[in-house]
Amino acid sequence: MSERSERTGRHSSDVPELVTLHVWRIARSALPRALTRMAVDPRRLRALPGVRFGKLLGTGTGTGFGPGDADLTRWAALTVWDSPAAAAGFDDSPVGRAWARIAQAQVRVDLRPLSSRGEWSGERPFGEPPGGRVAGPVLALTRARLRARRAATFWRAIPPVAAALRDAPGLLARFGVGEAPLGWQGTVSVWRDPTDLVAFAYRHPEHRAAIMRTPTAGWYAEELFARFEIRDVVGDRTVLGWVADGDQATVKGGRA
Repeated sequence: MSERSERTGRHSSDVPELVTLHVWRIARSALPRALTRMAVDPRRLRALPGVRFGKLLGTGTGTGFGPGDADLTRWAALTVWDSPAAAAGFDDSPVGRAWARIAQAQVRVDLRPLSSRGEWSGERPFGEPPGGRVAGPVLALTRARLRARRAATFWRAIPPVAAALRDAPGLLARFGVGEAPLGWQGTVSVWRDPTDLVAFAYRHPEHRAAIMRTPTAGWYAEELFARFEIRDVVGDRTVLGWVADGDQATVKGGRA
């Protein structure tokens, strides 16, 4: 159990009711202000009332998920909350207001954990979700801290997986996330329904090959894989790169 969990009386197996992903699109001219926010706001985010776990993240375009994939006009915050009531205060918090001032567009995705394996910064922020069936869009999050001596082989293995993901049936959005330019990497992907996600994760040859290599390649010093039910989407979905899929048109604003 982490020090924070000991202070609050929570156990690592506790499943939060709500996780939010805030994503902001900024102008390139606002990049210095965004970098300032990335330096100042991580502690402020974690100190907000009702926050169990919080990370400010840079993002990538999702075309390669590598070091050269950075998207300097898009930034994100992933936050685990004690309750929806606590999360409702984010927009009026110092962190929320600061990012809103520099954002050209923004979106918030409300999430309920379905499954989670591994750790992030020594914690299990999403507890031990019981799983269960859901209908409708789901979000997959991967996050890893690379071993320095294994990073080169990891980056060489990524391009085939990224290319396969681009054309995967049911994929609605994808982008990279990271806490630092190198060594801390992850992905966010949004899927039309859980069956599309499972089909890619376990049946697509490129992705399956990467999964099978992971134990022997020893790429990660720490890793986490989590899936979430998307409960709500508020704001401009195009900030996520949300695309049309079949009869699901690209939508700005509204609910998922």
